[in-house]
Amino acid sequence: MLLPRAVVFGEALTDLVQGLPGQWKGYPGGAPWNVARALSRLGVSSAFAGSVSTDSLGDEIVRQSETAGLHGGFFQRVDRDPLVAIVPSSRPPRYFFAGDADLFFDPDLLPQGWIDQAEVCHFSCISLARQPLADRLVKLARQAKGQGQRISYDPNWRNLMDSHYREQTFPTMSALADMIKLSDEDLRHIYPGLTESQAMYELRALNPQAQILFTRGEHGMVLHTPDNQYQQPAIAVDVADTVGAGDACMAGWLAADLLGIADLKERLRFSAACASLSCRHAGAHAPALAEVKDLLGTFRGV
Repeated sequence: MLLPRAVVFGEALTDLVQGLPGQWKGYPGGAPWNVARALSRLGVSSAFAGSVSTDSLGDEIVRQSETAGLHGGFFQRVDRDPLVAIVPSSRPPRYFFAGDADLFFDPDLLPQGWIDQAEVCHFSCISLARQPLADRLVKLARQAKGQGQRISYDPNWRNLMDSHYREQTFPTMSALADMIKLSDEDLRHIYPGLTESQAMYELRALNPQAQILFTRGEHGMVLHTPDNQYQQPAIAVDVADTVGAGDACMAGWLAADLLGIADLKERLRFSAACASLSCRHAGAHAPALAEVKDLLGTFRGV
């Protein structure tokens, strides 16, 4: 089997979400897994590299990964408690994490030669804030960068990220990354007290050459390159919820590049379409390439 062009490292988990009081539903999720699954559905050979439990929750994550076409050789199954995000409220968002299956990911078990084939390695979210996994992933990012692979990074701020993450992990990963995506909410947490322009100045100082994709939800996104800026408004759709929209946006940006869309404005439109398609569905929807083309055809004037 051919090795994937994109490898996404981090956590896959189960979101246990309370709708009405006392009514809970479970959904496979986790920002890195969402990105990997969306990349595959967008037509890019992709893998999720992480460990999940051997119980029914882990089984469902693996089943949906197979359905999406993710490369199977990067999954690791461990006999540990499943990682679960307990979400008692989504408006405003409140969440707590339990379980440790993700922490037992072993880089030495990755398929031989993977790093020579992977064109992009993506890292994000709580996997970079949970030890000992975080140190393993930062080491992997350094290794991949050293061997000439491109690094993509989305901090995807969560409440368990602390001063160590803000002062050490974030600067380290930002300096390694060729592509950085972050939201206005991420920026407020990482650079508290700074204006948007001040925070972007600090981020650019960490990495003068990276592409920085800055998202503002319904207000669209801005791509900052070393010598220019490109604006992209959000593509209006009927919104079911915004869960996973940022992950779909990230996957869209990476996919547009790997699918050979050279024009940066067209890549932005592709990424915006992926985010909007995710918002049409409850939960973290991974849009398919045909859906994106259809939406872009309908809203060609946006």
